[in-house]
Amino acid sequence: MANLMKEFFKQCARPEGFLGRIMLQFMNFGHAPLTNWGISQLTFQEKWTMLDIGCGGGATLKRLLKRSKGAKVYGIDISEESIAKAKRLNAGKLDTQVFLTQGSAAKLPYDDQMFDLVTAVETVYFWPDLPSCLQEVKRVLKPGCSFAILVEVIDKDSVWTKVVDGMTAYTPEELHTLLDEAGFIETKVYRKKPSYATIIGTKPLA
Repeated sequence: MANLMKEFFKQCARPEGFLGRIMLQFMNFGHAPLTNWGISQLTFQEKWTMLDIGCGGGATLKRLLKRSKGAKVYGIDISEESIAKAKRLNAGKLDTQVFLTQGSAAKLPYDDQMFDLVTAVETVYFWPDLPSCLQEVKRVLKPGCSFAILVEVIDKDSVWTKVVDGMTAYTPEELHTLLDEAGFIETKVYRKKPSYATIIGTKPLA
């Protein structure tokens, strides 16, 4: 049983196979409260073009579309299984309003200044070279637009970092500092019990 649980939690970073599909179902359901609260801290406008990095099973894409009438939402994830699940969940709007790509936060396959909003829900724990990834996020954001990081594991000594391989937890204050150092401005931290945090930074106008 212990080995099975260890294998299951390995799926957090890169879901694969049968256990990965179960993990994606768990993520779509389990991340809903954090996501709904986190994106409620943002003010949306119509016809935005948005990107969700580490889109997992695609539930966040659906939630973003509901907030911006006539929007287009792009999702990227390192996991082939995640992209397949996200495509199934968003099949009705695939390639018209929802666009999915397998890839990494380290090298985003998008044009400069393409997005009105970028989100990252429960995923920065696994990004390689986080400062470099933040530069990629800033590159694809339009000036004056925001990047929202949503996290639930905010204790560097969390038990999750011991059971999930390759996971690094950051405090909200650390993420605030990293965004500032990456050149984002007006960074704000929002908190909600038990441990939800949303950290939002804005790309400067010039």
